Amino acid sequence: MSLSVWLSLVLVCMLGAMSPGPSLVVMVRHSLAGGRLHGIVAAWAHALGVGFYALLTLLGLAVILKESPTVFTFITYAGAAYLAWLGIKSLRAKGGVAAKLEKGEKTTLLEAARDGAMISVLNPKLALFFLALFSQFVAIGTDTFSRSVIVVTPFLIDGLWYTLVALVLSSSRMLEKLKQNAVLIDKLCGLVLLGLAARVIVTL
Repeated sequence: MSLSVWLSLVLVCMLGAMSPGPSLVVMVRHSLAGGRLHGIVAAWAHALGVGFYALLTLLGLAVILKESPTVFTFITYAGAAYLAWLGIKSLRAKGGVAAKLEKGEKTTLLEAARDGAMISVLNPKLALFFLALFSQFVAIGTDTFSRSVIVVTPFLIDGLWYTLVALVLSSSRMLEKLKQNAVLIDKLCGLVLLGLAARVIVTL
């Protein structure tokens, strides 16, 4: 794989990671509620899910996923249900993120890892994203080293991007500003997650 081809892969992966969506919402919630470490744990758990789909594409399994309506529909509905559950949990929590910020209560690292991983694993659009834009790089890289780079690149970019998000949100200056609007952020996160869940169902 040449440097120019790899840079193209990096660009595609960066655009995918930086696009706003349910993953960003989950990272924001855990970075605010649990702090920097929780946000970073959620970030790398999410990156593992991204690496998982990259590996599926590399092995050709993403094609099977796309061509199996039953499997695709099941994963899509499961993902929508999980988004809805996160949204309802955020809306119904007594203070939610706001309460955690004020009382110093933290979500567990296990919860951060679970949500980070699930929000990527239960997102069939990741498979389609890699199938549409990522498969061209799989065809170019046929040796073991190139294939390893193809899988590791999106994993690292996704993890590093959401780690940056966690670092920015958990800085003392940024945290103080967000603390003043914590209740609003909590409710907005819940509404956004419910909206994203509904969008998945409608566009299925």
